[in-house]
Amino acid sequence: VQLQASGGGLVQHGGSLRLSCAFSGRAFSTWGMDWFRQAPGKEREFVAAISWKGDTTSYADSVKGRFTISRDNAKNTMYLQMNSLKPEDTAVYYCAATWLGTGTPKNEGYDYWGQGTQVTVSS
Repeated sequence: VQLQASGGGLVQHGGSLRLSCAFSGRAFSTWGMDWFRQAPGKEREFVAAISWKGDTTSYADSVKGRFTISRDNAKNTMYLQMNSLKPEDTAVYYCAATWLGTGTPKNEGYDYWGQGTQVTVSS
């Protein structure tokens, strides 16, 4: 399995971006998918998760109501729509995969990680 995150960039405060995580491997539909982020000098933190069935999603409190996680099994891709971006959303965003993941956050046990994509929100 390989994960390829993309879609990051520079955006103004209040703007929007959509991140993508392309999944290479077998049976994407059996993998729960998560987004994490890491800002400079800070620990990596959970952002959002979606279950392998696509019926359960979870969000960090800091992004609830602004970010939406989704998946398209036909395209083997997961997305993170980010609206109303704030400077504190600036970070490198990573996607992660867990086989039969339930769409709830956890501290460890992810099977695969992708490389990051930089999101920078200017004030």
